[in-house]
Amino acid sequence: MYSISKENLNSLYSAIAGSYDLFMPIKSAGQTNYGFWSEGAEGDIDTLKTIRSGKDAFFPQVEQLYKVNREIVPADVASGEDAEKAADTPVRTKLKVTPGKLVDQDFVIFGMRACDVRAIEVMDNVFLTDPVDSYYQSRREHGIVVALACHEPEESCFCTVFGVDPADPSKAKADVATWVIGDKLYWKPLTEKGEALTSKVASLFEQEDADSKVEEEKAYIEGIAKQLPNADLSLEGWGAGKTDEKFKSEVWDKVYKGCLGCGTCTFVCPTCQCYDIKDYTTKDGIQRYRCWDSCMYSDFTLMAGGQNRQTQLQRFRQRFMHKLVYYPTNNDGMFMCVGCGRCVEKCPQSLNIVKVIKAFAENK
Repeated sequence: MYSISKENLNSLYSAIAGSYDLFMPIKSAGQTNYGFWSEGAEGDIDTLKTIRSGKDAFFPQVEQLYKVNREIVPADVASGEDAEKAADTPVRTKLKVTPGKLVDQDFVIFGMRACDVRAIEVMDNVFLTDPVDSYYQSRREHGIVVALACHEPEESCFCTVFGVDPADPSKAKADVATWVIGDKLYWKPLTEKGEALTSKVASLFEQEDADSKVEEEKAYIEGIAKQLPNADLSLEGWGAGKTDEKFKSEVWDKVYKGCLGCGTCTFVCPTCQCYDIKDYTTKDGIQRYRCWDSCMYSDFTLMAGGQNRQTQLQRFRQRFMHKLVYYPTNNDGMFMCVGCGRCVEKCPQSLNIVKVIKAFAENK
């Protein structure tokens, strides 16, 4: 196993950024969120939860799909007498379509927690299933994920309920697993991508037999995780094949009340993948882009016929049915929640997924 002193982490970030774009937790204005690291940026791997997850690296909040430019060209005219009519000949418009550029260079996502790595697996099932989303696919092919153990899980965390191990990022589908123990970061490559990245920065590391330290750290983290308020949250009654039972339940009539439809839960969620596609006019054409959207908004999927979900109850139910029933029904039982707890912290009305699960349990 490799190790590096925490005081030398900026040198590690700089070395990685010398060969790859480095996407990692950055502290700015007192908050920590993912962004591209550059000299002078404050990398922050001590904060447990970034505001949003590293999902942005693979599924950006805004992404241009293509642009269409108009080119005005003269209409073709014949020679001879028809040439005299050239001045009166109408022009024609030629359209040039330029697709958005696919990512074609490797980049590193540093410091992803195990729950957020699991969230990428959830996204893979959506965007890498036929028809494959080429924009997402190119990012996944070139992304190198460095996962980081959670030294002290917080009260809002409940990832273990969904089978995520916050103590052992080597179990996540990442390329490198890391642990911060004391004043050192320990580094373990897991895949060919991880080995390639490690070779680029190997001169900064020391080789160390740290297995016993890592095992002690795992036990410490697991001990905290078992004592968290929602560690025993039961998923009984949820999952594949529960559509009719849950959809028709009267619990929704009570539990949705108070929802503001603000969409905060969907924008901090690492697994939400709803998006809208919009066009806007430029001087010589249009640009088409996609951007995150929320099933909690009243105009989500609104069409001329008005066939979207009409009430906040319907929208609220859709969100949690998707996480806990529809997605596992279509993906071999995998839930579309990873227990990161961001919605628990951010919902202004405390109408999060934990409250929904508990409300149904109390109604038995």
